[in-house]
Amino acid sequence: MLARQRVYLISASIIVLLVIAGALWPAQFASSAGLILDRLSYYFGWFYLLAIFVFIVFLLCLAFGRYGKIRLGPQDSTPDYSFFSWISMLLSAGFGVGLVFYGMAEPMQHYLTPPHALAEASSPEAAELAMRYSFFHWGVNQWAAFALVGLIIAFFQFRKDRPGLVSNMVEPVLRKVRYQKPILNALDVLAVVATVMGIATSIGLGVLQINSGMSSVFGVPATFWTKLSILGAMFVVYTLSSYSGLDRGIKWLSNLNVGMALLLMLYLLVTGPTVYIIDGFVNGMAGYLGNFIEMSLTLPPADKSGWMNEFTVFYWAWVIAWSPFVGTFIARISRGRTIQEFVIGVMVVPPLFACLWIAIFGGYALYMETNAVAPLASAVAEDVASGLFALYAALPGSLILSSISLFLIFTFLVTSADSATYIVAQMTDEGSLEPPLYKRLSWGVLISAICITLIAASGLRGLQSASLLVALPFAIVLFMIMIVLLRELADDRRQMLLDLYHRADGTPVGGDIFEADEICELSVEERIKRRMKVTNPRLK
Repeated sequence: MLARQRVYLISASIIVLLVIAGALWPAQFASSAGLILDRLSYYFGWFYLLAIFVFIVFLLCLAFGRYGKIRLGPQDSTPDYSFFSWISMLLSAGFGVGLVFYGMAEPMQHYLTPPHALAEASSPEAAELAMRYSFFHWGVNQWAAFALVGLIIAFFQFRKDRPGLVSNMVEPVLRKVRYQKPILNALDVLAVVATVMGIATSIGLGVLQINSGMSSVFGVPATFWTKLSILGAMFVVYTLSSYSGLDRGIKWLSNLNVGMALLLMLYLLVTGPTVYIIDGFVNGMAGYLGNFIEMSLTLPPADKSGWMNEFTVFYWAWVIAWSPFVGTFIARISRGRTIQEFVIGVMVVPPLFACLWIAIFGGYALYMETNAVAPLASAVAEDVASGLFALYAALPGSLILSSISLFLIFTFLVTSADSATYIVAQMTDEGSLEPPLYKRLSWGVLISAICITLIAASGLRGLQSASLLVALPFAIVLFMIMIVLLRELADDRRQMLLDLYHRADGTPVGGDIFEADEICELSVEERIKRRMKVTNPRLK
């Protein structure tokens, strides 16, 4: 019994110890974690950039190569969810709340501090760079690690009927290692710790943003008890959603989230500076796509501002650290899709949605700032969490817009917590597709306790930095996963060709001429005899 709960008990103990340290010594904890993270970013920033770029190339080659039509499940299976519900759940797995939090604020940050010091602060060139690099940070690169982990877990889970754990994906590489069990358990523990600390940080930031919005719109005081009430309400709704299950709770709330987000985007696009926003989107996409390779692989040695470590390297470390959680959740909802559908859906649709959101909200904010309509840059510099509501304050119907956005952030928090606790419960229940309710609820209680403890002690920043320290080992794990996935796909394709070969009475079919020749089990002499016996009816 204890052996089965080993990952659960060890990971929970580590998290509790880290939270105690963050609560009792928040400044020292944040300083130590931040210092280690800065050192890792300095020495391995190049590795993060290169890794994400390699993941993108690898996934595109899979999608448009010989393995693209292989399904994540039996070859005759169909997707479990409609395309809209699938995309909605992708956006709600921890991604949506971050986009609402930073979608308007990040362009303003880059406008004030241009990337790599390539432009003068608060200049037209800075505005152009701000949109381009915001697209870059929320675009294809962000989803590459998620897609890679999700793809191999879905392949193993639904096509090979194996548990969806990170350790299972790495096990084939470690078969000759003498003491592989402790290593595999350590990987699962790392995945759980990174997921819980990351989602706790995201939920904590979301609670702070809701409190900032309520304070600026309704005059609700930004006190500890207000934050506790917000978190308590979120926990109640999350519990109901978790109890109703994946097919009802998360799916229904995710559809609602995306519907509200689309309405907000459409309203601001139609009532705002439409031409300016569309121009900004087109120009931003042109700069993003035209400079994609350069932005993905550039580490300017002359840039001493620290911008690279604060933004790009930080983002890539964040997505690598979160890849076990988001990837496992993506895998869970992607059964029945082909590899090509999976890669295109995960790496194109959410990034496109994010770029549209940034273009509308960030573009509107840049328009107001550059035309002296409202001082939004200073508002973001003062408090990132209240930046969105400062934008609404300068618009007609600000109360309605703020209320809808507050509700949107709240429901995104609920779906993030719901999906995270589901996946953590799965990770600590040997990869079960239906982890017990008590584990889901216990992780929900622990995550909520972490949030409120660190909010009270001002320790969120330290936990955020600490959660990124697992990015380096996980980046190495992801390269191991690539090797395993290639081997498994090659074996799977060969098995399908063998099946075709036997069904066609020993005639080599499918694949190219070399594959057909390889799977043919007849001797060379027998193959020649068979060819001589074959007659073409058209020649009779």
